[in-house]
Amino acid sequence: REREREREREREREREGMREKENEREREKRKRERTRERERESEREREREREREREREREREREREREREREREKEREREKEREREREREKERERERERERERERERERERKRKREREREREREREREREREREREKEREREIERERERERERERERERERERESNRERERERERERERERERERERERVIVQYMV
Repeated sequence: REREREREREREREREGMREKENEREREKRKRERTRERERESEREREREREREREREREREREREREREREREKEREREKEREREREREKERERERERERERERERERERKRKREREREREREREREREREREREKEREREIERERERERERERERERERERESNRERERERERERERERERERERERVIVQYMV
């Protein structure tokens, strides 16, 4: 049994040795791969650097172009500014003309205003005249109304007089009626006496 165990340990050592060799080969392989990868990365880095340089050159060219464009833009801007200045001058001239026109219009408006004011004054005068006329008419109407009232009063007075007359007439009629009644009474008395 001991020899069997020894043989087993020997086989295990052999397997371990084989695993170690395999691991060593694997480490070597990874090392070579890492080396190749570093080389590839170095190449890529060199290529990136070359590309960055090309990009920097393109950027410098773009910058030169932008500078030229800025210069052209400034020139265009100066030209636009000159054009705007010419336009502003024209506009100022137009504004001066409009101002002169507004002044003429204000003058016309002042004239119209004075004329309207005179017209309103004439109208107020006419209105005052009409008002005086209306006032006179109201006075006349008041007088007519007073006259009508006096007439109504006279009519009421006449009516009271007529009523008084009618009342006196009714009183006389009542008196006559009483007299007739007394007369009838005397007649009855005489007739009774004779009977």
